[in-house]
Amino acid sequence: MKKLIAFVTSLEEEVNILWLEHLKAVFNNYEIVLFKDLLQNDYERIEVALVANPNVEELLNLKNLKWVQSLWAGVEKLVHDVENSNFNISRMIDKNMSEVMSDSVLAWSFYLYKNMPLYKKQQDQTLWIEHEIKEKSEITITVLGLGELGLASALKLKNNGFNVKAWSRSKKEIEGISTYYGNDTLQELLKQSDILISLLPLSKETKNLLDQKKLKSLKKNASVINFSRASIFDYKALAFLLDEKHLKHAVLDVFSQEPLEKDSFLWKHEDITILPHISAPTNRRTASKIAFWNINEYFVNNKEPLFVDKNKGY
Repeated sequence: MKKLIAFVTSLEEEVNILWLEHLKAVFNNYEIVLFKDLLQNDYERIEVALVANPNVEELLNLKNLKWVQSLWAGVEKLVHDVENSNFNISRMIDKNMSEVMSDSVLAWSFYLYKNMPLYKKQQDQTLWIEHEIKEKSEITITVLGLGELGLASALKLKNNGFNVKAWSRSKKEIEGISTYYGNDTLQELLKQSDILISLLPLSKETKNLLDQKKLKSLKKNASVINFSRASIFDYKALAFLLDEKHLKHAVLDVFSQEPLEKDSFLWKHEDITILPHISAPTNRRTASKIAFWNINEYFVNNKEPLFVDKNKGY
């Protein structure tokens, strides 16, 4: 009898179908079944589950569940929702995602560096005005967060000629990049930043890290890119500082509620670019292979994947 793997998800039906196609193509020796299609007596057979925006109550019904393989890199909400559970969580670690994210970071950094939001405003007003820009080496870009995504992004920015600085909660060293750590250095670093990019995980320490005081510490006319989590920023304070012309522009790809509500004030702000959470989408093909590798190693070689530290949230 094949090992039974539950797929616990609250994604839309058509998206689940696409995932199942990719998963079943690589999980040849396993049976992948959506939670809703499990029989009651199947629940006790499940040791490992695949999850994507799971319903927590469904996970808790699997009494013999040892661990779950998330198909997403970000698992902060899942960790919070199941903090008292007995099972472990493995997040998606995909080198392909680091490449995609670093491409997005570079693209939107150039968008800001090349004054594209300003030229769009001028087009709307039929204005023909050329603006000088500094050399890339004169532009200080600060990357917050030096996990897989942050490291790849910082290196790509450096290799494209920008002056890159990076900050993390613990000490890290990267050749050719000035690195900082701890709360004491953050405010000073913000004062030097022309573009601030957040790739931080959400945790107790990073929630509301970039509040009004810290955002106001940013260099005048600095711009912001948030590709991490909405709760790390105070978006109302950010909009206020844009209105006051202390900050120049913000590119936002993450929001507390997604899709972003139609009546959100963020949509109509002329100095905010809204993206529909597309900076580093999970690649179904590569993620399915990584999930298979982790699960197969567990059942065949009794080898567990790297699990999330529930205290840190990542």
